[in-house]
Amino acid sequence: MTPLSDNERERFDALFDLVVEVLPASFHELLEEMPVVIDDEPSAELRRQLDLPTGADLCGLHTGIALTDRSVEQSGVPSDVIRLFRRGIILTARGRRTFRSDADGAVREEIRITLLHEIGHHFGLTEDDLDDLGYG
Repeated sequence: MTPLSDNERERFDALFDLVVEVLPASFHELLEEMPVVIDDEPSAELRRQLDLPTGADLCGLHTGIALTDRSVEQSGVPSDVIRLFRRGIILTARGRRTFRSDADGAVREEIRITLLHEIGHHFGLTEDDLDDLGYG
């Protein structure tokens, strides 16, 4: 695949900043404690770990232990991390373009959905829960 250009990365990151800016203050506090890492796409190693089929796109990933599964025995465990993948989000947003007239708006919406989806996993929501909420 063709690597994303610096301009594409900058546009994506600016859209991410816009999404975060309008989140409630409690989300800002959460994101201060749980980093969001933005990569172009998952590494080959991560693809192997997740057993992702060749050509499969991934928009985001929450790693860590959901709040509902934590116990005092897990103190010292590395903090949770949310990863967003630019290429997967952009490709998914292209599929949504038929519903939105502007590409940046579709990408911004997909960033919002993906970020809230991964935050949902942090709070212990399952894929079914997130689908029911419209963040599937």
